[in-house]
Parts: sequence; structure tokens; C-alpha cells
Amino acid sequence: MLFDILSGGNITDIIVSLLFSMPIVMLALSLHETAHGYAAYKCGDNTAYNLGRLTLNPLKHIDPVGFLCMFVLGFGWAKPVPINTRNFRNPKRGMAITALAGPLANAVMGLISALLFGFFSALQIYLAYQGISQFAFTCLDYTCELFCLSALYNFLFMAFNLIPVPPFDGSRIALAFLPSKTYFGLMKYERQIMIGLLIALLVLSRFGFSPFSWIANKLTLGVANPAYRLFGKLFGIFA
Repeated sequence: MLFDILSGGNITDIIVSLLFSMPIVMLALSLHETAHGYAAYKCGDNTAYNLGRLTLNPLKHIDPVGFLCMFVLGFGWAKPVPINTRNFRNPKRGMAITALAGPLANAVMGLISALLFGFFSALQIYLAYQGISQFAFTCLDYTCELFCLSALYNFLFMAFNLIPVPPFDGSRIALAFLPSKTYFGLMKYERQIMIGLLIALLVLSRFGFSPFSWIANKLTLGVANPAYRLFGKLFGIFA
């Protein structure tokens, strides 16, 4: 579970991370699915729009099983936004754009969250030198954790959905460059591929390793650490 990465086994930190994680996961999943629906709408398909899926309301997007798996296994899913490719002006291109929109939205949110994580981390150190109260320091500590978790989960969703095999978004992007016969032929086996991949991920999780969590951590630190150093210099913390 991602919140275990930050908690270090402390029960208080685990509870706080869990409380922070739930709304962050709901927002990240809702953002992902809304981006799919909006991209489809702009490409000519009104299906998601007509079903009220162009909203950040998590009740419209959350799949209970997928939501639970996010905390238990380190990966999960939402209710897929319904897409009718026959409404696209260019079906293959429309599907590729629609597929890319979800991971791209999470990537942008992850980037913003990681930058804010670096900013508030530097601000916390700066204000600590100024003698702020323990309450203010604790609030900043929770703010840092909030943005850190937001970056982790959004980068996680981005990486997970960019797997270039059916039924993930990455397959819609990669296979858009294949001939139509090959493309739709592979789509017939997306259920079997999905089951095989989930089994592989379950096996890996038994050994305490999630490749997507690893990627999310690397991306979060890769953005947050330079931001922390930059803002630290601006605040006069570092020479």
C-alpha cells in the first residue's frame, strides 16, 4: 500500500495517510475518467456527456472493488467511461486521444502535486527556523503529506493505465498505429490479457513489490527534490 511507504509502520501515520488517501484516490480516479469522457466528447462522442460522466463527482466513477484494491494491493480501477467509437470522426485517432487523456490528466496532477510537495517542504523548514508554533509546523507536515500522496497516486494511475496491452489505455494508444484488422483482433482478447496481468500483479504483491508504486515514487521524488532545493535556495535555507 502506498501509504505504508510514508508511514514507516507508525500507527498514527498509517491512519492519517489512510484518511488523506481516500479522498485523493477518489479525486484522481474521477479526474482520470472525466478526462476520458471530455476527450471523447471533443472528438464527437456524446455518450459520456449524456450519461452525466463529465463530472468530478466520485460517485459517478468509483468502482467499489477497484477502490478497495488500491489500498490492499497497490493498484485499482474505476468504472470505465462508456465510449462509442462509431461517433468519432476518426475512430482510431479518436480512441487514441481519448485513451491518452486519462493518464495525461493524472500526469499533470501528479506534477503539480509533486511541485507543491517540494514547495511546502521547503517552506516548513524555513518557517521552523523562524520559530513557528508546533501546531503550525504540524499543519505544514500534514500539508506536505497530502501533496506527496496526491503525487504518488496520480503518477501510479498514469503508469498503471499506460500498460500497452488491452484493456489498458496504453493499448489504445499503441495499437492505434496498427492496421485496423490487427487492432480489433487483439481487442477480442482483452479480458484474458487483463486476467493474466492481474494474476502477475498479485504474485508480485505477495513479494512486497509493485512496479507501479516504484515508478510513482521515482517520479514524485524526481520532481519534488529539485523543487525543494530550488525553493530552499529562494527561502535562504541553502547557500
